[in-house]
Amino acid sequence: MEKRLYRSKKQRMLGGVAGGIAEYLNTDPTVIRLLIVAFAFMGGAGIPAYIIAWLIMPEEA
Repeated sequence: MEKRLYRSKKQRMLGGVAGGIAEYLNTDPTVIRLLIVAFAFMGGAGIPAYIIAWLIMPEEA
Protein backbone atom coordinates (compact mmCIF):
# COMPACT_ATOMS: atom_id res chain seq x y z
CA MET A 1 0.00 0.00 0.00
CA GLU A 2 1.24 3.46 -0.89
CA LYS A 3 1.92 5.92 1.94
CA ARG A 4 0.20 9.29 1.50
CA LEU A 5 0.43 12.51 3.47
CA TYR A 6 -2.95 13.73 4.74
CA ARG A 7 -4.24 16.04 7.45
CA SER A 8 -5.31 13.80 10.29
CA LYS A 9 -8.85 13.61 11.59
CA LYS A 10 -7.84 11.57 14.66
CA GLN A 11 -4.73 13.46 15.82
CA ARG A 12 -6.14 16.94 15.28
CA MET A 13 -5.70 19.98 17.50
CA LEU A 14 -6.03 22.81 15.01
CA GLY A 15 -5.89 21.77 11.37
CA GLY A 16 -4.58 18.23 11.58
CA VAL A 17 -1.29 19.06 9.86
CA ALA A 18 1.00 17.99 12.71
CA GLY A 19 -1.06 14.86 13.30
CA GLY A 20 -0.92 13.95 9.62
CA ILE A 21 2.84 14.45 9.46
CA ALA A 22 3.24 12.37 12.63
CA GLU A 23 1.14 9.55 11.19
CA TYR A 24 3.17 9.66 7.96
CA LEU A 25 6.46 9.54 9.87
CA ASN A 26 5.08 7.06 12.42
CA THR A 27 5.96 9.26 15.40
CA ASP A 28 4.22 11.11 18.22
CA PRO A 29 2.27 14.20 17.08
CA THR A 30 3.54 16.12 20.13
CA VAL A 31 7.08 15.97 18.73
CA ILE A 32 5.92 17.46 15.43
CA ARG A 33 3.92 20.16 17.23
CA LEU A 34 6.96 21.10 19.32
CA LEU A 35 9.08 21.34 16.17
CA ILE A 36 6.52 23.64 14.54
CA VAL A 37 6.50 25.87 17.64
CA ALA A 38 10.32 25.88 17.73
CA PHE A 39 10.44 26.93 14.07
CA ALA A 40 7.90 29.66 14.83
CA PHE A 41 10.21 31.12 17.48
CA MET A 42 13.33 30.78 15.30
CA GLY A 43 12.52 33.33 12.63
CA GLY A 44 8.79 32.67 12.35
CA ALA A 45 8.98 30.03 9.61
CA GLY A 46 6.75 27.59 11.50
CA ILE A 47 3.55 29.62 11.27
CA PRO A 48 3.55 30.27 7.50
CA ALA A 49 4.70 26.68 6.84
CA TYR A 50 1.81 25.34 8.94
CA ILE A 51 -0.73 27.56 7.18
CA ILE A 52 0.56 26.59 3.73
CA ALA A 53 0.50 22.90 4.67
CA TRP A 54 -3.05 23.34 6.00
CA LEU A 55 -4.15 24.76 2.66
CA ILE A 56 -2.27 22.27 0.46
CA MET A 57 -2.58 18.95 2.29
CA PRO A 58 -5.79 17.03 1.60
CA GLU A 59 -7.85 15.88 4.56
CA GLU A 60 -7.86 12.20 5.50
CA ALA A 61 -10.78 10.34 3.94
